Amino acid sequence: MNTVLEVKDVNMFYGSGDNKIVAVDSASLAVKRHELLLIMGPSGSGKTTLLSIMGCILYPNSGQVIIKGQVVIGSNQATGNPDRILPHIRKGNFGFVFQSFNLFPFLNAAENVEFVLRIKGHNRGKIRQEALGLLKKVGLENRAGAYPSDLSGGQKQRVAFARALAGDPPIILADEPTASLDSKTGLEVLGLLKLLAEEYGKAIVIVSHDPKAKAFAHRVVYIEDGRIRS
Repeated sequence: MNTVLEVKDVNMFYGSGDNKIVAVDSASLAVKRHELLLIMGPSGSGKTTLLSIMGCILYPNSGQVIIKGQVVIGSNQATGNPDRILPHIRKGNFGFVFQSFNLFPFLNAAENVEFVLRIKGHNRGKIRQEALGLLKKVGLENRAGAYPSDLSGGQKQRVAFARALAGDPPIILADEPTASLDSKTGLEVLGLLKLLAEEYGKAIVIVSHDPKAKAFAHRVVYIEDGRIRS
């Protein structure tokens, strides 16, 4: 397994002096293809901030983010304008899954996936076929025409997974993907994430409070007060 994503000595803080709040403190972490990495820790520990740095959503105050061996954020390159740099980095490398699904309510399942494919510049004549193929990959091809309001929580999350897979990104980041789901559906979603890692070679990072997630992870790390403990 080769390393796809790595962060080295990243720090994220807000304010200064007596008002300084450290969100992530000198964190280093790597994830490989075919691996499901689980990040756990108490509320306010820095889990989501670290995930956002790993996904190039947030630009850290210091440290490096390395994708497929290339430093994309860090002291070895000009920082430039994060608002212009980060979207470009995210576009080709990441798929994101959120607790709240973030589906467009006025688009059906296939159209939600097609939207991301269009953003990533895919051939317009093939977008519908690609979207249906992605929904099939997550076991939801029979609900392609359904709108989010007509889908269960687990089905919405599967659409979110299909959308995250649009463009075949090497890395999938999931923030509390089971938090809005019942126990049975949560287990199904975790199983799907593990399948995406093992069968499709994705590097997957999950942030979760759900203790059941540990049984599906290849590796578990804990973060507390912004520092990785193991």
